[in-house]
Amino acid sequence: MLAKEKKTKHVTEEEKINENEQSINTDEKEAVENSADTAEDASSKEIDTLKAEIERLKDAHMRCAAEYANYRTRTDKEKTEIYTNATIDAIKNILPIADSIDIAIAASANASEEYKKGLELIKAQLDKSFEALGVESYGEVGDSFDPELYNAIAKIEDESLGENVVATVFQKGYKCKEKIIRYCMVQVAN
Repeated sequence: MLAKEKKTKHVTEEEKINENEQSINTDEKEAVENSADTAEDASSKEIDTLKAEIERLKDAHMRCAAEYANYRTRTDKEKTEIYTNATIDAIKNILPIADSIDIAIAASANASEEYKKGLELIKAQLDKSFEALGVESYGEVGDSFDPELYNAIAKIEDESLGENVVATVFQKGYKCKEKIIRYCMVQVAN
C-alpha cells in the first residue's frame, strides 16, 4: 500500500508541478501580452515624442534659414550704402575742382583755342569719372523748380519764363544714385 500511496503522492506532486507550470505559463503569456501592449503604448508614445521633436527641429531650421536670408539681405544693403556714402564723401572734396573748371571754361571766351580745348578735355575726363562712379549733375536753366532738389536763393519776376522755372543756376547740384551730394543753388522765376 505504501507503494500506491507513494505513487499517488508522486502523481499529485506532478500534477501540482504541472498546474504550477501551467499557471506560470499563463502568467508569462499574460505578462508577455501586457508587455506587448505596454511596449506598443510606449512605442507609440516614443513615436509621437519623436515626431514632435522632428517638427520642433524643422521649425527651428526654417527660422534659422529665414534669419540668415534676412541677414544676407541686410548686409548687402549695408555694403551698398557704405560704398555710396564713401563715394559721396570723396566726391564732395572734388566738387570745388569741378566748379573751378566750369568757371574757367566760362571765362575762357577770349583765350586761345588750345587753352579752351585743354579745359574741355579736363572737364570731359572729370565727367567720365563722375559717370563711372554713378554721380550725375543736375540743374539747368529752364528746369522746373523742385524744392527737394534745388536750393532757391533768389526769385525774379520774368514773363518770358514760366512759373516756378529755374532762371539762373549759381551752383550745379550733384547726386549719387538717389542721394543728394550737393543741392543745386538757383534763382527761380515767377
